Amino acid sequence: MKNKVYKILTVMVITIFVSACGNNENDNHSPSEEQKIEVNKENKEIEEVMLSQQQFDALKMKIDTLALRNMSAYVEANGTLEVPPQNEAAITTVVGANVVSIEIIEGDKVNKGQVVAYLSHPKIIQAQTDYLNAYSNSDFLKKNYERQQKLYEAGVGSGANFQKAEAEYDASKAMVNGLEAQLRILNINSTSVRNGTIAQRIALRSPIEGFVQKVEVKTGQYVEPQTELFEVVNTHHVHADLMIFEKDVYKVKKGQKVNFTVQSIPDTELAAEIYSVSKTFEDNPKAVHVHAEIENKKGNLIPGMYIQGKIQVDNNQAKALPESAVIKEGDRYYVFAVEKENDDWSFKPIEVVIGTKDSDWVSVQFTDNIDSNTQFAYNNAYYLNAEIKKGEAEHAH
Repeated sequence: MKNKVYKILTVMVITIFVSACGNNENDNHSPSEEQKIEVNKENKEIEEVMLSQQQFDALKMKIDTLALRNMSAYVEANGTLEVPPQNEAAITTVVGANVVSIEIIEGDKVNKGQVVAYLSHPKIIQAQTDYLNAYSNSDFLKKNYERQQKLYEAGVGSGANFQKAEAEYDASKAMVNGLEAQLRILNINSTSVRNGTIAQRIALRSPIEGFVQKVEVKTGQYVEPQTELFEVVNTHHVHADLMIFEKDVYKVKKGQKVNFTVQSIPDTELAAEIYSVSKTFEDNPKAVHVHAEIENKKGNLIPGMYIQGKIQVDNNQAKALPESAVIKEGDRYYVFAVEKENDDWSFKPIEVVIGTKDSDWVSVQFTDNIDSNTQFAYNNAYYLNAEIKKGEAEHAH
């Protein structure tokens, strides 16, 4: 009898235990499913921001459909303003001399051929007297040559005398021509010298039109030949000289547009067009020179000024939104689709892939199909995202 009771009790205990386990298993499963559904619902709920009309107006929200814009891709580049070599001149003297007077100062505008200084030295006077003596001697030898030629042709003069006279005359002509060329280099008129006028000083002239950049000499100073005395620059042909790094060289070519700024005109963007791309790299940094002709020259553009530029390397139409409409979360980008719900406004984040940036706009592509009539928030994207995070934090508690 006792054994039966124990068996019955044992069966009852086992039954109760199994039932309890079954109930526990069901209890463990059901709340989890319910909780999962609730969380999904909550996540779905906080994946949008609702604004009243009053909030909408206070934030000055801007909404519109996607814009189709011409989007330009750019290569950023820095450099300086420069002038071509033919528009820069270093004025030197070809003979050692003393500076008698200086006719210009830095900043002066000079014309081509204008006198910038006067030089004087005994060597200059000696060059003129040497020329005058050589010219007089050549004139004498010419007459002797003509006389010997007549005698030789008449058969009363020797051939040797005629040939000697001819050789001496030819040599004297070469001497005169050489000395006359030297006088031209010194800006001395050989005709005046032949007439007996010896210049006491010579004029140093500018070979180009431009502005005086440097004055490297003083009155009375003795200057050696080839010493740079003045520097003149023609700024009419100032251009943008940009440095393009190796990774961007293949994108840049002749004819592309450049927008750049200089510190002397801080609020003005200047435009230029590339007319030359160097074929060799500079060593430090490893980059190539790109030269661009400035189209809208304004203000005081001086060679050597630092510039910051952007080269337009591509131009195509794309769907775009203002940068103020896009947020970044981790490595993903989102925009906010807008719908009017009664008197309120609904803003829902939609993932996008961003492309070209142009000024304050960025091209976007959507991971899902979007109706062409969908409206988007054009501003305050980070405020809307902050509201979503605030909602997530509240649900977490």
